[in-house]
Amino acid sequence: MSAGQTYYEFYRGSSIGTALTDALDELITQGDIPPQLAMRVLQQFDKSLTECLQKGVKNKTTIKGHLSTYRLCDDVWTFVVKDPQFKMEGVGAGSEMVTGSKIKIVACKSGDAADGKKAGGARE
Repeated sequence: MSAGQTYYEFYRGSSIGTALTDALDELITQGDIPPQLAMRVLQQFDKSLTECLQKGVKNKTTIKGHLSTYRLCDDVWTFVVKDPQFKMEGVGAGSEMVTGSKIKIVACKSGDAADGKKAGGARE
């Protein structure tokens, strides 16, 4: 990890993040790894998943729904959308529509924007 660069930890709450955390907890409990190593693994997970999503996701998704709640706290936006409809383009041949009852979207500043640099397409 680059010095001074921090990554958000909210991907640890995903299914793969939870599985990793459970596996690391088991290894610590069995005495196979020290807790410091587990923390380094989780920090690398945060970094790797963030970079993978930034560089690897090229599909476009449009979300429509009813905005139920929104909040800004410490430069983190949280939106709760009821009855969302996701239209995903570039998935197979054409586009795919997925619906749900409620979603929570958490939006954070990118690394460039957090450092005060202008992010691609963002206005200050």
